[in-house]
Amino acid sequence: MLQEEEDLSLTIAHIVQKLKGSRLYSQLERQAWVSLQKPEIKLESLKEDIKEFFRITGWEKKLQNAVYSELTVFPLPRHPAAPPEHLKEPLVYMRKAQGSWEKRILKSLNSMCTELSIPLARKRPVVEQKELLNKWNEMGTDEPDLSLFRPVYAPKDFLEVLINLRNPNYENGDHLNLRTHLGLIQVPLKVKYISELKDYFIELSLNTGQLGIDDATQVPPELFENEHVRLGQKVLAEQDSAAAQQYVRQGSPTALRAELWALILNVSNQPEDLLYYEQLKSNVIQHDLLVDSLIYKDVKLTASNDDYYFVFEDYLYQVLLCFSRDTSVLGHFAYNSASPPKSYIRGKLGMEDYAVFYPPNGVIPFHGFSMYVAPLCFLYHEPSKLYQIFREMYVRFFFRLHSISSHHSGIVSLCFLFETLLQTHLPQLFYHLREIGAQPLRISFKWMVRAFSGYLATDQLLLLWDRILGYNSLEILAVLAAAVFAFRAVNLMEVTSLAAAEAVLADLSTLKVMPLLQIFLFATVT
Repeated sequence: MLQEEEDLSLTIAHIVQKLKGSRLYSQLERQAWVSLQKPEIKLESLKEDIKEFFRITGWEKKLQNAVYSELTVFPLPRHPAAPPEHLKEPLVYMRKAQGSWEKRILKSLNSMCTELSIPLARKRPVVEQKELLNKWNEMGTDEPDLSLFRPVYAPKDFLEVLINLRNPNYENGDHLNLRTHLGLIQVPLKVKYISELKDYFIELSLNTGQLGIDDATQVPPELFENEHVRLGQKVLAEQDSAAAQQYVRQGSPTALRAELWALILNVSNQPEDLLYYEQLKSNVIQHDLLVDSLIYKDVKLTASNDDYYFVFEDYLYQVLLCFSRDTSVLGHFAYNSASPPKSYIRGKLGMEDYAVFYPPNGVIPFHGFSMYVAPLCFLYHEPSKLYQIFREMYVRFFFRLHSISSHHSGIVSLCFLFETLLQTHLPQLFYHLREIGAQPLRISFKWMVRAFSGYLATDQLLLLWDRILGYNSLEILAVLAAAVFAFRAVNLMEVTSLAAAEAVLADLSTLKVMPLLQIFLFATVT
């Protein structure tokens, strides 16, 4: 009991500290001063009267949403004596593996710099600045020569690192879970059993109404949809982040999704946000970074060739170039196992006074990175709002898909959960694929690391991302990956090679996400 109170005190102290440095705090202060001029505010009941004023004017709700947003993002309190790196990642071998991986990425980036004789950053000449500013809204028409540039790494490179992860406390898989686990991931992590997943995703059960299901058994689909839309409008009218998060577990109506996601992520797009976006844009105009070419290359290799997303090429450049300059993103490294890379002024290597984070946001893009943004372009057409939504999605969820950690939503846990589900509930299929050299994770990894973006049809992807936001968890990616294998099990049992298995699972664009998830979770014999 005493420990719980201590944890609560730590959490409250952290949130108060975070809010004190926020724009909302200064707005609340200003509103409190305004309220003092009102005749209904009495000195003898000052505290209660100001609280009532905040409630009536809607500021109380904004404060509640800000607190809820912090609670959603901030990790559980750690022991006061624990070092800061424990907040990033409690397991030492995971931290070491992440550090080694980062060194490989930086080596790749630096060797590209050296080979191409291109600086990491340079100030653009005035003529070039004007040119970029004039074509800001049509950067997709620009065709720079990117033939010499290559992605710093691709998902398959990252997978090889995860496959080689080992806990040094166990020798040769000397752990019950590992002796029986025949997948590629060989680290003992706590993941949910299917019975726990059923409880966790209870709102997805067969007798609960869902958007994305054509033939609900209990309630006619159109009746449920009409009632669900009405409820969604009420949630938006209340402007309650927690209620919106609970609501989207059953799916968002298309017309309300953009507003609901913004409410859950506590994005309001105030004039100050627009100004901040314009400052980021100005930084892009003034300085050219090596990572800009990596962003161009990635968009050209992925989204530009995608039937759904090629029309958003300009938006993708704008958002990703601004994102690379956004130093506020550095804040998420407090709870991310990764660390932002540093660059030093020439001749001052190793001297911290001459170090800067590179890129300024600390995130080096990899092959497929732009696909985290692409689906959001269907929902948000105003660049600064699109930018804020993506940034929030990244610092809450997407960073976990390309960093090594023991977090339950981290990519290592997702891989282990996927393999465990498949081995436990589809053992015949799992052993067959393993025997022919087609380990299932080699096929599904690319889906999970991109949160299925570019693989599912966009309407289905957005229904999936509804649930990521609703449950504040990425675990549903592993469940869906296993459900896809279950759905194609008959065909997969007939293949005799990895290439043939990949061919069976090459096209996921016709799949319906919600029926797959429901059948796998709630119609699987346990």
